[in-house]
Amino acid sequence: MIKKELRSVYKEKRMRFSHSEKTKLDDLLLIQLQQVSLPFVQRLFCYWPIDQYNEPNTHLFCDFIKFRNPELLIAYPRIEPATGKMTAIITNEGTSFSRKAFNVFEPEGNVIMPAGEMDLVIVPMLCFDSKGFRVGYGKGYYDRFLKDCRKECLKIGFSYFGPVDEITDKHEFDVPLDLCVTPHNTYVF
Repeated sequence: MIKKELRSVYKEKRMRFSHSEKTKLDDLLLIQLQQVSLPFVQRLFCYWPIDQYNEPNTHLFCDFIKFRNPELLIAYPRIEPATGKMTAIITNEGTSFSRKAFNVFEPEGNVIMPAGEMDLVIVPMLCFDSKGFRVGYGKGYYDRFLKDCRKECLKIGFSYFGPVDEITDKHEFDVPLDLCVTPHNTYVF
């Protein structure tokens, strides 16, 4: 299927989950993540989940990774309106977040973590295919950001659903995931 069709199908499928179903799925995702043998991570780039889109609760995953490495630096994205470029802003427990375009919460800080310094990126997505390519929301922010990351940077997605066979309209600039965690499996690419 093509991205536009997959985006529509998986947005709708995800929105069908009740709050309790979603909470259970998030717990299962965390259990799966706890089984993954992650390398040592010093710098993590994550996104704030959008509740209205029933996105996986990335706070659970960040908290777990931080528990394993208390010195972990966590950055969240900020979109620069003038350029459309996404930058990673380092955060801490005291960082304020505010809702911006597309209902995305962005950090108020101004200390940037360069993409080339990331050890792990948690990538938003609606679905993925058997080769690790994903369907996001269609703006391309993450693919542009990921191409500036080191080759060793681990790219992880979280999905409530297993893979589709193939995304047929991949773009040459699409960056595949290294891992995708689902409630019942972890896929390695």
